[in-house]
Amino acid sequence: MTDIAFIGLGIMGSPMAVHLARAGHQVTAYARTEAKAAPLVAAGGRAAASIADAVKGAEVICLMVPDSPDVQDVLAGEGGVFDSAQPGALIIDFSSIRPDVAVELGKQAARRGFRLLDAPVSGGEAGAVAATLSIMVGGSAGDFAEAQPILGTVGKTVVHVGPSGSGQTVKAANQLIVAANIQALSEAVVFLEAYGVDTEAALRVLGGGLAGSKVLDQKQGNMLSRSFTPGFRIDLHHKDLGIVTAAAREAGVVVPLGALVAQLMAAAKANGDGGLDHSALLRGVERLSGRAKKEN
Repeated sequence: MTDIAFIGLGIMGSPMAVHLARAGHQVTAYARTEAKAAPLVAAGGRAAASIADAVKGAEVICLMVPDSPDVQDVLAGEGGVFDSAQPGALIIDFSSIRPDVAVELGKQAARRGFRLLDAPVSGGEAGAVAATLSIMVGGSAGDFAEAQPILGTVGKTVVHVGPSGSGQTVKAANQLIVAANIQALSEAVVFLEAYGVDTEAALRVLGGGLAGSKVLDQKQGNMLSRSFTPGFRIDLHHKDLGIVTAAAREAGVVVPLGALVAQLMAAAKANGDGGLDHSALLRGVERLSGRAKKEN
């Protein structure tokens, strides 16, 4: 049993913290909204009143918050993890942030006597609930080995991809691929519907061939029903594609498809779809095609 602090109990963080508690770990969590701790408390965890309270005595500190500034604030802000945790604690950041920020925070952590892994995840809410997340981990090999029991409790595919910041770089690539797949699937659905094809049957046969993908498997239901309850919000994917395009420019790498999909994601956000699941890129294709439905 490990004494774990968990900061951030949103769509992804809450089920992850619950899995850790159910695995027998002592989990103390902090969320800005107190009610979000209810599932963890029901699973045997404890809700903390502050970050300092959550990390007191913790051997491992996990984070799952939205963006780079949030991670910086939780770790390096006044009364944050660096100010409050016991020296030597292992910090696992499951958030998706800029690779350069992850590298800098890793250096700050080391200077303060902590060990930091950047460990962003892929799999969305479904993966978090089923504990089947793919986790790409940057940091030292020794810290990765020590974190394996924690990572293996919340994820299925757990891979050490390199030094600090590498996990975030791989996650950026993941978000580029996922966004491009969702956009292509969205266009295919609108195209099929325009010709009056049995779209559900069409997607079933497409899924059995080279066009098949996890995106098709997981997102076709949303598109067919026009139900976009968020498993992963457009707002967050918009943020991630900003990371992709900025990091690509920094490296001198050309990502023309990435840039296009980033603009389409930005358009979805600008049209008020930011709080919807990223499969709602379909709505953007409908708008561009003059086929937007009022019930959407």
